[in-house]
Amino acid sequence: MRRYPVFSVLTLLVSLLAVSCGSRGSAGLRYDFGDIIDIVLTPDSTVRRAGCFTDAGSWMGFTLPQRDSRINGFCGPFSIEHRLWMAQAAVTVGFAGDEGVMQPDSLTYFPGEVFMSSSSEAGRMEQRMVFADRTTALLAVSGDSDAGFVFAGKGWNSRVRLGMRENTVVAEHPSGETVLLTFSPGTEVSCSGDNYSARTAEGCRNTWVAVSFCYEGDDVEAVRQSAVAMLDSPEQVVESNFARWEGYLSRVLRDDMPHEYDRVAVKSVVTLISNWRAARGDLFHEGVIPSHSVTYFTGFWAWDSWRFSAALARFAPELARNNIRAMFDYQLPDGMVIDCIYTDSRWNNARDSKPPLACWAVDEIFTYNQDTAFVREMYPKLLSYYKWWFAKRDHNGNGMCEFGSTDGTLEAAGWESGMDNAIRFDGASMLRNGPDAWSLDQESVDLNAYLAFEARLLRKFAALIGEEFDAPDYSADVADYFFDEEIGYFCDRKIADGSFIAEPACEGYTPFWVRIASDEQMARALKLLTDTSKFSTYIPFPTAAADNPKCSPDGYWRGPIWLDQTYQAIRGLRNYGYGDLADEYTRQVFDRCQGLTGDAPIHENYGTHTGQRLQASHFSWSASHLLMMYEDYGK
Repeated sequence: MRRYPVFSVLTLLVSLLAVSCGSRGSAGLRYDFGDIIDIVLTPDSTVRRAGCFTDAGSWMGFTLPQRDSRINGFCGPFSIEHRLWMAQAAVTVGFAGDEGVMQPDSLTYFPGEVFMSSSSEAGRMEQRMVFADRTTALLAVSGDSDAGFVFAGKGWNSRVRLGMRENTVVAEHPSGETVLLTFSPGTEVSCSGDNYSARTAEGCRNTWVAVSFCYEGDDVEAVRQSAVAMLDSPEQVVESNFARWEGYLSRVLRDDMPHEYDRVAVKSVVTLISNWRAARGDLFHEGVIPSHSVTYFTGFWAWDSWRFSAALARFAPELARNNIRAMFDYQLPDGMVIDCIYTDSRWNNARDSKPPLACWAVDEIFTYNQDTAFVREMYPKLLSYYKWWFAKRDHNGNGMCEFGSTDGTLEAAGWESGMDNAIRFDGASMLRNGPDAWSLDQESVDLNAYLAFEARLLRKFAALIGEEFDAPDYSADVADYFFDEEIGYFCDRKIADGSFIAEPACEGYTPFWVRIASDEQMARALKLLTDTSKFSTYIPFPTAAADNPKCSPDGYWRGPIWLDQTYQAIRGLRNYGYGDLADEYTRQVFDRCQGLTGDAPIHENYGTHTGQRLQASHFSWSASHLLMMYEDYGK
């Protein structure tokens, strides 16, 4: 395994990082996972999609410079909300009097930390950055020269205006976001308006810079004063960051897994934490976005949030709780939880909801943390949301619900299913239930399986906190109602005549995941699930049977691999006693999804027959379910 220097000059950090961490090494778990994701990018003003180093809920990120860019500093900050670079590199560093080029010779992204070493004829230096909190990242610089350090920015955004507040450089952008660069005491700082320069005293070999990022409405002076306080005791910031990440990884990693599968688990944690965003604007609680690298994913989505919270329950339970609270902040009086929410609520989408998995997320938090108080807090909201489905999405009142919309459009109904363009919706039409309630003209097996699961969990919660469960429950009827005896698989049904939409696809995995199918139904479905022409593909369990003429390898929900669906199928096999087969399929996912055990980011979906990375990178819900597969493996 490749090893990286652990700040050989900064003795303070050496002492912190020498904490014993068991059999995995004495430097800390993060240092077993160098180059966890490739985030090398020297940006220009046109780059708006970028995976970056970000942590602690911050809305700013950084990348590692390309080796040929001659930038001796971390690139950024990048505004994740406004998708712009405040600078190509707000902080670059060299040795005083050195006219040579300080060229990076080692770059890596550790979980929760970025590292760079560089050298010139004047000497060698190392830089490390960690996040202190949602506003501030702390940069530590050390070198082996007594010349002292000089700092300057490079490639400032053309709309940024620079100024000074005491020993802090203030870079303001018209968006309302502001970058503060606060230097260690004793550093001389000046600003020309176009750039700044800073210089430490001769003989200085270790120094620090706090890089802070203020949002619209933040108290800039309060953030600056917080950064000044951090520089009085920077070791506490480093120690806190180290302990936080050590906690994340130690709660997730197993002692009996191969290192390459450990990398999948750690990369999943890094992906989820990188997509953590603090409360801001009309987002009243912190939460997790689907991907920080894509322009349109800067809000919170409902069933995404349920999945993220279920995974976060294992290692970041308070973030998991707040992620759920964020969505319920916008619960409507009739119980509906809307599709997605943003920092500006004018962008929110209330045309549809999303599949009901909120109780599952709350139950995972309870399972891992025994948090009865959170169950009590959420129970009335969860119950109201559950009842909403039967009130607004059961067109004929038979207890079997449909996906739909508030505006009567097929588009929003597809969104409500979460499977926007799925083959099963080809030819569907809308039915009016009421003034703000429409249903598709088909009852969906996955929706009703989820509702059966929610009913079971709501009964559990009610018993736990001494409440009454007073809602419809058709759980006992769902499996038989949706099982097509002719093909031996679960399918949606048309309302008009009860006929099956007999095109087997991923929605049929759901009854096995929620354990409402019979053993006989699993035995029959197993023929399709293990058929290499249907579901047992190179990457297993695609979103549509591979032999369906309508299946498209890059057709979003019409054929590619979505790892939540693959997880549900694999876990379904475990639920019915097929553990060895589930392990075999898990290995296929880990070994065959392109770049998963290497340094490639986790993607939204993957090529069914190739493992090719598709759609958005740094994708949270893929990470969530990879983490669950890792946890389940071999059990």
